[in-house]
Amino acid sequence: MADDVLLDAARTCVLAVGVRRTTLAEIARTARVSRMTVYRRFPDVRSVLAALMTREFSGLLRTATELGADAAHSRERLVTIAAAGVRALSADPLFRTLLDVDPELVLPYIVERLGATQKFAEQALHHLLEAGHQDGSIRRAPVAAQSRSILLVVQSFAFSLRPATADVGEAALMAEFRHVLDAALKP
Repeated sequence: MADDVLLDAARTCVLAVGVRRTTLAEIARTARVSRMTVYRRFPDVRSVLAALMTREFSGLLRTATELGADAAHSRERLVTIAAAGVRALSADPLFRTLLDVDPELVLPYIVERLGATQKFAEQALHHLLEAGHQDGSIRRAPVAAQSRSILLVVQSFAFSLRPATADVGEAALMAEFRHVLDAALKP
């Protein structure tokens, strides 16, 4: 059985009841497989959900990366991709459910450790920054610190875009986000 069937079932369950109330039994029922089938691939519900989050959020970031293909230089590409990533994550139903129903599950990824999706995003930023150093469009700095700093800025916008637009227009806020990144990276 392909993992995608199980992950799709887990996604359905999370959207219906949230992360904390999703069980392996419910995932199995939704996927129309036995619990043992799920247990053979995933030892517990936490590992299913971790794989789901990695698949979904990394997929959104891959799609955002495609939007920067026509950029004039690496800095413009990075800014375009980052803005598309923030919009995609903040609008994603799974991400929204996680923040709305089970926000305490996100806290460790903000204050304790980086997750797989954050590491994936940071690696993509690392490559874009190196390309920008090469083409002269991005200010030279230690890439590890620069990519981590950009990740933190992008992450804060992704987590907070919805409440931040309660009294400030999203278009204006995203324009400012693009300006902040562009200015920070300009040589």
